[in-house]
Amino acid sequence: MSKQSLTGRRPAGPPGERTPLEAAADAAAGFGAATDEVDEAAAGVLGVNRTDLRILGLVEAAGAMTAGALAGAARLSPAATTAAIQRLVAAGHLRRDTDPEDRRRAVVTVTAETVEVVDRLYGPIAEAGHRLLTRYTVEELRLVTGFLELGRTMQLEQAARIRAAVQDPPG
Repeated sequence: MSKQSLTGRRPAGPPGERTPLEAAADAAAGFGAATDEVDEAAAGVLGVNRTDLRILGLVEAAGAMTAGALAGAARLSPAATTAAIQRLVAAGHLRRDTDPEDRRRAVVTVTAETVEVVDRLYGPIAEAGHRLLTRYTVEELRLVTGFLELGRTMQLEQAARIRAAVQDPPG
């Protein structure tokens, strides 16, 4: 959710009447909103909520994770993580296995069936994105990459700021 969606602010007129800065900011916000739409649709296909979809993404990216590592990566309490793992195991999306490096610990992995579904959902998006990127020169791609990397860092810093505000509300 962006400030634009909270305040209802919309561009004052047609795209030609916005400044380049406003147009770029609106395009970035629109891209984020479209990404949320994709994830919402994928969660619906998988029959999971958005937090569980995020957990599936974290586990798939890592290959295997302990519940403790997953709780840290997902920024969830151990209890919430355990409940999510139980839901995802029951739904057939995650599998519990013994950690090959420490037989006393369990790890979770994404099931092969879920990996196939996720690949079917997100694979075409990656292919379409690559096709779009081929329209740009190397210099333009460097500019886009730099913007996205800086934007990602800024977003993570803002998430940390918001979390800190919740922990230490103004008073």
